[in-house]
Amino acid sequence: MAILYGQITTNKPVTAISSTGNSRIVEYRLMIDIEKNRPIVLDRRIHANLRSRSRRWRGTVVEIHLRGSYPQAMPKVLEYLKQTAIVNPYANIMFVDPRGRLYKFDRTVDRMPPPPREINPHPHGVDVETIQRIIRSTAERDMLGFMRRHFHRVGEKTARDFLRRAGIPEDRDPKSLRPDEIVSLVEKMREYDGFLPPEADCLSPLGEDLLRAGVLKELEPEFVAVHQRRPSAYSGHPFIVEVAIAYGGKVPAKDDVLLYRFANKIPLVYDESGDVCWRIVRSINWRRYNVSPSMPFAVIIHVCSTKIPYKTLGKEILADQPEVSREIINGIREVARQLARYISRKERVKRQVRRLTVFSRYLPKIARFSAELAGREKPPDTNRLYQRRQVFSDFVTQNEYVDSEVFDSRLYNVVFVHIRNKHEENAAVVRVLGRVGSRWEVLIPESSLTSGSEIYETLRGRYEAVKVQAKSLRPNMESLIDAYVDGISE
Repeated sequence: MAILYGQITTNKPVTAISSTGNSRIVEYRLMIDIEKNRPIVLDRRIHANLRSRSRRWRGTVVEIHLRGSYPQAMPKVLEYLKQTAIVNPYANIMFVDPRGRLYKFDRTVDRMPPPPREINPHPHGVDVETIQRIIRSTAERDMLGFMRRHFHRVGEKTARDFLRRAGIPEDRDPKSLRPDEIVSLVEKMREYDGFLPPEADCLSPLGEDLLRAGVLKELEPEFVAVHQRRPSAYSGHPFIVEVAIAYGGKVPAKDDVLLYRFANKIPLVYDESGDVCWRIVRSINWRRYNVSPSMPFAVIIHVCSTKIPYKTLGKEILADQPEVSREIINGIREVARQLARYISRKERVKRQVRRLTVFSRYLPKIARFSAELAGREKPPDTNRLYQRRQVFSDFVTQNEYVDSEVFDSRLYNVVFVHIRNKHEENAAVVRVLGRVGSRWEVLIPESSLTSGSEIYETLRGRYEAVKVQAKSLRPNMESLIDAYVDGISE
């Protein structure tokens, strides 16, 4: 569509340069024959990829000339790129606008999501044109083999039962079906409820780790919760819903909920009011989760499917498919519950920290005065009751995680962690680990700390040791971290 728009507004060809890292770089200049839907190659060149094998260039460059009103489109262009960076945290995106200003969205992870695997169409999701195309290319001579070979998760037993109910002989040649019989076959496929639901191997969802990394990178929230729903299906099309919620930090506070919508890793930035995601978000009573729409939080919804249920031809609005809507609202409820627990725990821990400040101030004095009253020369060791240690002091973050001092937590029933980012501009990413035996477990997952922000967390459970890890949120941009660990025995 971008190439066609450039062609009809400027009548200039598109240039495509590509190499897979071998000894050749191929360059094409071409236009599109709109009537026949095929390329018109104007020029083709092959360049030598002269670098050593390990340093050869690989990639794809596409150059398109088009005409548009950038001042009108600028807010949406920048928002589109920012949202693209959220769901593609493994991509480096650089954009130079017509005024020469450079916008950079750096990658924070190097791992890609798993690629999709090609599968056969599911019987519930085919149409008449698809069946006709399969019939023209099939080598099967009977309907039993036709059903088993060309359709997803259709075995011999299921195929026999379906053909019996549809009234089609198992040994009939599929090429002998008349047009009206093909239409009837498609209708019978949609009505038959014995087909197994499709598998999700053909999908390429982000996954919770990559989605969390993208949200942390672009929104820099104080708290983020991510949830990936189990694979499901509608009308024979598999789909997966991924939902995230970001709170605090640099997430802007608006009069309404801040919603980001994605379909197969593509941002949907227009016509948002008519989207089913908006209807679902606005139907939720957010006060049940200790938040209100005016608070700084954002909801991120990603639908991954072989056929996105768009409502219009513009492909900007998701339709209200009951199966998809159910997965979206269940995913939102799950991350909202995690946010509610975080906010409640944060307030509770703040109260506890104020109490511990009193303990740290007066407990050593009480021990000393008690020893004097009892006539003892040495006061008792209060570290067995309570201990505070600063494990990070003015720590300058780096691009990779760095461990703090290890806090020995064997004597204590409850451990409190207090981490603060003292930098005036840059954000950091922190997490807390606990040791059980020889293995370290993540107790507090990655959390973003914007400049001047802090987190309080309570650690429950028996851990031999606790440590804090910190790194820069963005490469080569340092932050300044202080971290304290408090242990209390009762």
